Amino acid sequence: MNDSQNIIISISSDIGFALAKKWLLAGQLVSGTFRTRSALCDELENMGANLIHCNLEQQNSINEAIDFFNSLHSWKTLTLATGNQEPVGKFLDSNFNDWSKSINVNFINQLRFVYGLLGNKSLNRSSVLFFAGGGTNNATVDYSAYTISKIALIKMVELLDAEILDTSFSILGPGWVKTKIHNATLKASSKAGANYEKTIKMLESNNSACYPMDKVIDCCDWLLSSPRELVSGRNFSAVHDPWESTKIELILEDSNIFKLRRFGNDFFTIE
Repeated sequence: MNDSQNIIISISSDIGFALAKKWLLAGQLVSGTFRTRSALCDELENMGANLIHCNLEQQNSINEAIDFFNSLHSWKTLTLATGNQEPVGKFLDSNFNDWSKSINVNFINQLRFVYGLLGNKSLNRSSVLFFAGGGTNNATVDYSAYTISKIALIKMVELLDAEILDTSFSILGPGWVKTKIHNATLKASSKAGANYEKTIKMLESNNSACYPMDKVIDCCDWLLSSPRELVSGRNFSAVHDPWESTKIELILEDSNIFKLRRFGNDFFTIE
C-alpha cells in the first residue's frame, strides 16, 4: 500500500464517493471532508477512509480540516469535488450575500484548502484536480455565481501550474452526470429558466442522456496519474476530449490548448 493519502474535499458528493470507493477497494489511503453525514460516509469509514466534518462556508471549519489532513500522511492527490449551483436565478434577483457565499464555496475556499495543504504534499508526485462547469463558450444565465467561480478556477489552474512547478494542477468538466448538484435547479424551478425543463428531461432519461459515472471516475484517474507536462494547467472535458486515446498527446504541440483565451484576436489583423 502507498503510504501517501488521497484527499477528497466533499467526499460525500456523488463523484467524490465513487472516486473514494474505487481507491479504497484498490487498497489506497483515502481521507475526505463531508458537510452532512450520511450512509455514504459510514460506508467509506467502514472501508478505512479517514473523514472529518467540514462546512466550506466557515473558515474555522476549513482550517480544522486542513490541520486534520496535515496530521495524517502526506498526500499524493487532492481532489476538490465541491460544487453548489445556488443561488439559481438572475444576478439582480439574487440575494447578494448568498451570491457572494457561493463564490466562497465554489472558488475561494477551495483554494484555501490548496494553500493549506501544499506544504504536506508527497515528495514523489502530487496532483490537484478541480471540477469545471459550463460557461466557457457562452453565457449560462441564471447561474452567474457558480459559472464565474468555475471560470476563475480554470484560470487559477493555469496560474498555479506556472507558479508551482513540482505539482500537477488540472480541472475537469464532467458533463451532464446524474448527481445531487442538480437539486438546486429543481428547487429553483422557474428561476432556472429553460434549464429547469432540460434538467428534468436529462434526469428522467434513466442515465441514457447523462455521461456515465464510471467514465468520469476513469477520467479523474487518468488526469491525476498523467505526466504533468501533458495535463497541468489545462481544462479538460470528459465527454468531448480524446483522453482515452493517444491522440490527446497532440495538445503538447500548443500550450494554449484547453485554456482560457480571447477568441478572435486576429479579427482586425491588417495584411
